[in-house]
Amino acid sequence: MTESRAVTRTVAAGSTVVCKHCEHQIKFAAKTQSRQVIANVYVDGVWKQVEHFHASCYDEAGQPYGDPAA
Repeated sequence: MTESRAVTRTVAAGSTVVCKHCEHQIKFAAKTQSRQVIANVYVDGVWKQVEHFHASCYDEAGQPYGDPAA
């Protein structure tokens, strides 16, 4: 059975995604190499959606999809 999981990635230039926790855009910043957490969410073993979080927001949310892989 496939389970929801999370990974940490750098924010890509031109990113337009919104953080699931704080609902603010996750913005690219060249000088700071911003990080985000991306989670593939599965319900009953079937892929449902992708959720994006600022790295700090993912921690504040209690890591809902477990410890993110690097």
